[in-house]
Amino acid sequence: MPNTYETKLWGGRFRGDEDALMQHFNSECWRTSWLVEPDIQGSLAHVAMQVKCGLLTSAEGEALTRGLETILADFKAGQLVYTEEYEDVHTFVELHLIRRVGDVGKKLHTARSRNDQCNVDMKLYVKQQAHRVAALIDTFCATLQRVAEENPWMMPGYTHLQRAQVVTFKYHLMAYCEMMLRDKKRLLNAVDVMDESPLGCGALAGTTHIIDRSYTAQLLGFSHGACKNFLDGVSDRDFVLEVLSDFSILMMHLSRLAEELILWSSAEFGFVVLDDKYTTGSSIMPQKKNPDGAELVRGRTGRVYGDLMALLCAMKGLPLAYNKDMQQDKDSFADALDVVTASLMMMERMIGTLQAKPEAMEAAVKKGFLNATEVADYLVQHGVPFRDAHGIVGQIVIYCEDAQKGIEELSLDKLLQFSPAFGPDIFSYIDYAAILQKGIKKEML
Repeated sequence: MPNTYETKLWGGRFRGDEDALMQHFNSECWRTSWLVEPDIQGSLAHVAMQVKCGLLTSAEGEALTRGLETILADFKAGQLVYTEEYEDVHTFVELHLIRRVGDVGKKLHTARSRNDQCNVDMKLYVKQQAHRVAALIDTFCATLQRVAEENPWMMPGYTHLQRAQVVTFKYHLMAYCEMMLRDKKRLLNAVDVMDESPLGCGALAGTTHIIDRSYTAQLLGFSHGACKNFLDGVSDRDFVLEVLSDFSILMMHLSRLAEELILWSSAEFGFVVLDDKYTTGSSIMPQKKNPDGAELVRGRTGRVYGDLMALLCAMKGLPLAYNKDMQQDKDSFADALDVVTASLMMMERMIGTLQAKPEAMEAAVKKGFLNATEVADYLVQHGVPFRDAHGIVGQIVIYCEDAQKGIEELSLDKLLQFSPAFGPDIFSYIDYAAILQKGIKKEML
């Protein structure tokens, strides 16, 4: 019979050991070392509750607490290594505890299952990392705002990637700040929704022991107390899915900005110069300066989408309650977290060090009839119905294209050929700098 307390938390009903391939296939060690600390946090709260409810004596509780604290300290110091011989992080911690404190360590798991244990570990970690990403968003938004304030230059605004109307570089950057702030709100809302403890749900049906789930929830900082349903408590992975969804939307926003940096830094646009620190060269073309930092953010966005899809697919057909398929939550979350944190830091540094080229932006403004809408607005203010004004300005644009002129370069006499509503004040009205001073457009300055 296998020795139950060598490397497993189970084994009493088995006649032999698992195959080496199964052990490797089943192990989480190479991807879940980050769960050691939250696992010990959860166990410390569980021990405190066991003492409170009379499942442990005070002396036993003190011994377990000291043992858990030394395991955490040794793990952080690199003196204790989580290896593949342990099926999971819970096994790693509990078996080392038994080795350190003796048989009293075997009482740790009273009134608890790995099913509720792993979910409380994940909730603690996901909450912590959601707050970490929210802080990175704050840093990124502060940099966006600083760079925006330093660069109030007018530039083309685009629809369909065609020049449309005049905006400012400042206002364009601040659009991304708004997106990021929504991402932060979504993350913090996800934390609030998930903030109830599954600890004490047991494998799926609670426990016959009299325990205090509200007490462990309070000790672990769950603002909404303990979850209401044991089956749901151990089988819920919505909280991981919700944060992965939030990560996916965040990465979509970063990818859009990355795409714009790639375009703006090209010779065809020339609106910005990216710092050498965040670009690379070519092995054959000596002149190349490639926006690889931005391209990698854009490319890795798909990985985060894949992480979300992988967990959705793992969960979609699972009967209640726990199934081993749920182990996928750790792979998906850890990978997405790595991409999101690295991408936020990379984009913050690229934005913080870019050099804007206002001359190129202004030149682009003056080549795309970006004041055409304001010409139509002028006609409306002089009694022309908007749909008629729209048609008149369309004819003016055709003429200007053929003549290779801007609307502002036409004479008043020429404009009067298109509509008698034009007057001498049309030129000040459609001056590009003046446009930004009109109506609610002032908000873009």
